Amino acid sequence: MAGIKLDSIDVKILDAVQHDGRITKLALAEKVGLSATPAWLRLRRLEKAGIVRGYRAEIDLRAVAPITTVLVEVTLGSHRQADFDRFERTIRDIPEIVACWSVGGGIDYMLKVTARDIDAYQRLIDRLLASEIGIDRYFTYIVTRVVKDRALSAQILAE
Repeated sequence: MAGIKLDSIDVKILDAVQHDGRITKLALAEKVGLSATPAWLRLRRLEKAGIVRGYRAEIDLRAVAPITTVLVEVTLGSHRQADFDRFERTIRDIPEIVACWSVGGGIDYMLKVTARDIDAYQRLIDRLLASEIGIDRYFTYIVTRVVKDRALSAQILAE
């Protein structure tokens, strides 16, 4: 991604496909003020550069079954690189952990966990603790209501 220069049309293209990954060539062209072929070629360039990493459906699992979302602060007991690597390797393969951020400050990681219910979440935590991946402390925050849950917007590039 480093080295590719984005102009205002590129940002509009990114914003358009971020909001509608199934947008047609014609609709994309209309949104960004180009004819279809140049707009589509620009999109392909952004894909090849790795800026557009993929397309996927946004699924509301709550429409199918009750889902509990939990945010978890995690602090490791030891802070060697091998400790971080072991923790990260382990959580990458756990489907209930839908996001993990390494953060600065008083904790090491923030996790976003989705589970069927609190019991399922607790069983996951118990498995993590038993796996000895270095967790020293964790704090659980149950999401009671989603106010906004959206990916980073390409629009911030326009500012």
